[in-house]
Amino acid sequence: MITEQQNPNSTDIDLKSISEIVQIFHKEDRKTIEAVAAESDAIAQAVEMIVETFRNGGKLFYIGAGTSGRLGVLDASECPPTFRTEPEMVQGIIAGGDIALRNSVEGEEDKPESGAEAIRKHHLTQQDVIVGIASSGRTPYVLGALKEAHKIGAKTIFLSCVPPAADLHTYVDHFITPIVGPEIVTGSTRLKAGTATKLVLNMLTTISMIKLGKVYKNLMVDVKASNTKLVDRSIRIIQTVTGVDETVANTTLKKAEGSVKVAIVMLIKGVKRSEAVDLLDKHQGFLRPIIS
Repeated sequence: MITEQQNPNSTDIDLKSISEIVQIFHKEDRKTIEAVAAESDAIAQAVEMIVETFRNGGKLFYIGAGTSGRLGVLDASECPPTFRTEPEMVQGIIAGGDIALRNSVEGEEDKPESGAEAIRKHHLTQQDVIVGIASSGRTPYVLGALKEAHKIGAKTIFLSCVPPAADLHTYVDHFITPIVGPEIVTGSTRLKAGTATKLVLNMLTTISMIKLGKVYKNLMVDVKASNTKLVDRSIRIIQTVTGVDETVANTTLKKAEGSVKVAIVMLIKGVKRSEAVDLLDKHQGFLRPIIS
């Protein structure tokens, strides 16, 4: 497997100076960016699948083991505060459960039946899409999950850093395969493979949310103002779009019950909260046609 091969560029890395090792990392990480860029069409097609799923009322699931599982859980957990989504809309599943987020539960990734059970436990349906994440392309837990999801009728996407095996095509609908090459430390896929995975997941959810109207221009207009930092960000976004001062933005945000979008519509259109909500519902949550 590519992910288990030795990297000729990091041979005798233990004899290098710290500065030299840093440069090796830079050189290898650039290859990671190029590998992800080479999968642009595959990533775009996956986003189209996910957007269609969301528009039809379905959910997105990530499933993986170890680093792959942790990255899926991370991306899923960032969606509610960033895009004001319901927690069920994007979910991350990791082999071994939540305890595996902090402590390695190694044996669990070798059990395809555990992956299948996780799919049943999370009640996937034909409306949903699942992204199986396995840098090596062969994690039994992930493959078991994908087989079960396919059996149910959900859309299946496989993200790995090796070319897919022929038999995967029988139960995987779509592949994303950034070939990052051997790791700097042989087999340590938390490095380049992990970086590639994070880059791909960033795009899958963020672009999907943009296409659902949760971003106006490049502003996070569906941010959930759940702490001081996010309240401050919400106020700045309202000011940027509407041109009002900080006091007016803050007051309107409170009247809008913390919704940046609603506050913007209230100010731009000079309407009450209920009317702003109706306008957003009429335009499927998109700000641009209302402001235009």
